[in-house]
Amino acid sequence: MSDSDKDNVGKKKWQRRFPAVSLKSVVLFFLLVFVVYFIFFDEHNLISRFRNKHKIEVLTKEIEHYRKETETNRQKMNELKSNNRNLEKFAREQYYMKRANEDVYIIKE
Repeated sequence: MSDSDKDNVGKKKWQRRFPAVSLKSVVLFFLLVFVVYFIFFDEHNLISRFRNKHKIEVLTKEIEHYRKETETNRQKMNELKSNNRNLEKFAREQYYMKRANEDVYIIKE
């Protein structure tokens, strides 16, 4: 028997066991299983990657917000340290402080 006859016999034997299954369908099946595994079941699946990417974007925006807020507070602090009139105004507005001979009335709208 030649090599081609042996290949045909093996191929025909395989085709007799699984007549409707072709090599292309087997490859597509395993490719589909592979893709489904990586989308849903892998440790670094696509769903968790999208969630993590969204968290990173939210946290980056939050970091930028707090950096701006820190800079604003730093400027206010320098202004309060440099000018006593601004310090007095801040104390009166934020902490309702008053001088000894004053009466303070708080009006809420």
